Amino acid sequence: MAVNWPGLLAIGAFYLAVLGIGIWASRKSKREENKCTEKRSEVAMVGGRNLNIWVSIFTMTATWVGGNYILGNAEVVYDPTKGLVWAIGPIGYSMNMILGGLFFVKPVRSKNYVTLMDPLQEKYGNTVAAVLFIPALLADILWIAGVLGALGGTISVVIDISPSLAVVVSAAVAILYTLMGGLYSVAYTDVIQLGFMLVGLWLCVPFILTSSTSANFTAAAASTLHQDSWLGKLELEDAGRWIDEVLLMSISGICYQAFYQRVLSCASDAQAKITCYTGAVLCPILAIPSLIIGAVAASTSN
Repeated sequence: MAVNWPGLLAIGAFYLAVLGIGIWASRKSKREENKCTEKRSEVAMVGGRNLNIWVSIFTMTATWVGGNYILGNAEVVYDPTKGLVWAIGPIGYSMNMILGGLFFVKPVRSKNYVTLMDPLQEKYGNTVAAVLFIPALLADILWIAGVLGALGGTISVVIDISPSLAVVVSAAVAILYTLMGGLYSVAYTDVIQLGFMLVGLWLCVPFILTSSTSANFTAAAASTLHQDSWLGKLELEDAGRWIDEVLLMSISGICYQAFYQRVLSCASDAQAKITCYTGAVLCPILAIPSLIIGAVAASTSN
């Protein structure tokens, strides 16, 4: 298949913009390091604990809202065995950030922890903390693999290049700006990436809804309200599994290092809580375009 050159140029421009923001943010990180006389590693790991509130909100939201979140929501709605009722990601992630803001922000910030392992190491010692670090590490590796896999699959469809090549280039860009600026680079690139994601997805929605090949998903839902449709069904015998999956996503996220990294990078407890609660609102909002896309695809295929 021929390469989609306009799409390739657009993706290249996006990567250059992300890399440029990352490099710019790395200079800010260096300035913070020069000001800091103690624990300079905290600048790299938690941004010197003074991230701007708007940057904090964006990077907290982007912790959960990525390629696998967007594609996963659309896939669940499209899946004839599931449907909208099983799109529990927005619910679970919102609950996760609300629980984190209510119960975990103040305790972890009061001790000036840097990582999720610090309280465990303090309480149970180095050996137990080292063992508990293994599942945390595996979770991060698998999460990153999911994000890169979603990215590679998407780019291969849009611009007809190898998914492996897309994954390698994307990983190289992310590693480069992270090594240069630590959390500052990650946080500021999260702002631009989340912005592009929000604008790009909502730009797609009207074209999808008005396409001559797309079915009217609202009419499809109404005509099959008592049958299988993109709305899905939740039978009484499945209620326990539905609740279990919501709780899994809500509670397991509290064990995620990236969540604490964002919480600890805020300038105050109040800012950290605002960041959590605002992210809890933004997660479902950012899921709406992908849910619509999945609904239209399911209606069209039917």
